[in-house]
Amino acid sequence: MILGVGHFYRLARAGYIMAREGVFALLDPALLPPAAAPLVRVANLFAGGKRDGAGKALVRALAQIGPSYVKLGQFLATRPDIVGGEIADALTALQDRMEPFGRDKAVAIIEKALGRRIDELFVSFGEPVAAASVAQVHVAEARYEDGLRKVAVKVLRPGIEGQFAVDLRDMYRIARLAERYSSEARRLRMIEVVDTLARTVRLETDFRLEAAAASEFAENVAGDPEMHVPAVDWSRTDREVLTLEWIEGIPLSDIERVAAEGHDLKAIGRNVLQSFLRHAMRDGFFHADMHQGNLFVDKKGRLVAIDFGIMGRLGLKERRFLAEILYGFIIRDYKRVAEVHFEAGYVPAAHSIQEFAQALRAIGEPMHMINAADISMARLLTLLFEVTALFDMRTRTELVLLQKTMVVAEGVARAFDPKLDIWKTCDPVVRSWIEENLGVKAKIEDASRSVAELANLATRLPRTLAEAELAVHRVSKMAEEGVELSDRSLSALEGMRRRSDRWFLLAVIALALLAIWLF
Repeated sequence: MILGVGHFYRLARAGYIMAREGVFALLDPALLPPAAAPLVRVANLFAGGKRDGAGKALVRALAQIGPSYVKLGQFLATRPDIVGGEIADALTALQDRMEPFGRDKAVAIIEKALGRRIDELFVSFGEPVAAASVAQVHVAEARYEDGLRKVAVKVLRPGIEGQFAVDLRDMYRIARLAERYSSEARRLRMIEVVDTLARTVRLETDFRLEAAAASEFAENVAGDPEMHVPAVDWSRTDREVLTLEWIEGIPLSDIERVAAEGHDLKAIGRNVLQSFLRHAMRDGFFHADMHQGNLFVDKKGRLVAIDFGIMGRLGLKERRFLAEILYGFIIRDYKRVAEVHFEAGYVPAAHSIQEFAQALRAIGEPMHMINAADISMARLLTLLFEVTALFDMRTRTELVLLQKTMVVAEGVARAFDPKLDIWKTCDPVVRSWIEENLGVKAKIEDASRSVAELANLATRLPRTLAEAELAVHRVSKMAEEGVELSDRSLSALEGMRRRSDRWFLLAVIALALLAIWLF
C-alpha cells in the first residue's frame, strides 16, 4: 500500500507533533517489533525531555494536530481495550474547543439550510456562546403558540466535513497497514475502529440524525421523574442546523454551584449511575458521552442531558448476556460467566471454558475482599481487558462503549459522592431488569412467544407441504419428459444461436485472411 504525497505529509506532521510532545517517550523499545524500535528511538530525540505521562502527552498532541484527531482521541477514550485504561482515562479530559466562526457565517448557513430569513425564524439571534470542532451554539428566541421561548441553535462549522473526510482517509490507510502486518491490530479490528469513528463523525455532522437520537431518548425517559431531555424544534432543524429547547440548569462540572443551590449531591451521584444503567438495560439506548459538560441539573433536581452525537445501542440478546455476566460476578459463579462468554461468541471455541473461568475468578474474587465503597469499575474493566487479550476475545464495540461509559458515569457519580457504593447503587436497577427479563415472568413470555411461533408455523404447514409436493412433481416430470420451453424462450434461444453463428463465421474469415497475409 503506497501513501500519496498528501497522506505522507499529513501523517508525518502528526507523527512529528506526537514525538515532540513525548507520546513515544515512555514506550519500551525492547517490546516493539524490530523494525519499529529504531524509529521510536529517533522520534524520542524530538521529545526534549518531556516525560509527564503518555496520556497527558497524547492529549496535548491530538489537540494540536487538528479537530479530526481530537475526535479520534475522544473516541479512543471509550476504547481502553486498545489504548489501555490509564490513557483512556487521560483522554476523557480532551477538550474540544475552537474559536467561533462568527454570527454572520452562522446566519448565512441557517438561512440557506432552512430556506427562510433569520428574522422570520427567530425573534432574536445572539452571538455564539460555545464553539467546538464540529459546531457552535447560539442562544435565540423563537415564537410559538404559547409565546416566546429561548432555544439553543447549533450550527455546523463550514468546511468541517471535507476536513474530516481527508483525515479519515489517512486513518484508514494506517489501519490497513497495521492489520496487514500486526496480528494484534487484527485482533483489535483497527479498520473497524476507524469505521466506527467514521460513523460517529457522520452522525455528528448531520444534525437531523442527532435530533432523531434526542427525540428517541426523550420518548424513552418521558416517564422518568429524575431525567429530562430538551425538546427538538423540527421546524427549525435541518442537516446543518439543530434547534433545541434552551436548558436552564447548572452543569455538573460546577459542583460548588450545584451545592450552593441546595441540591442533594449524593442523590445526584446515585441518579447519574442509575439513570445510565436504566437507559442501557431497559431501553437498550444510552447516552455514550456522559461527562460533566453534557449533564446539567435543573431547578427541580432533574438530570438534563445534552449533545446526542454519540449514542450506544444494545440488542435484547446483548442485554441478557450482560445481565448474566454481571449477575454471575455478583454471586461468584465464574463458570457460568465463562459459559455466557462462549455462548455469546466473545471467546473463540478453541479455548477452554475452565481456564477462562479460572481467569475470571482472578478478577472477581478480589472484588469481594474489599469494601464496597472502594470497588472501582475502572479497575474491574482494566482487568477484564487484560483477560480479553489473553483469550483472543474479539472486540465487541457496543459492549466496550457501554463499559467505558459506565466508567465515566461512575467518575461523575463519585465526584458528587466519593463514598458511593457502586454495587448497592446498581443493584435495584440490575435486579429489577433481571427479574423482568430473566426470571419466571420472562420465561413464561418466551414460552408464549415460542407457542405463538409454532402455531403460526402450524397454520402455514399444509400450504408449505402442498407447495413442496407440487415442486417435487414438476422436477420429476422434467426428469422424465425433458424441459418444456415457451415460444418466447425458443425465439430468444434461436436469436442467440444466430448471433453466435454470425460471430463464429466472422472469426473464421478473419483467421483465414490473416493466414493468407502471413504466408
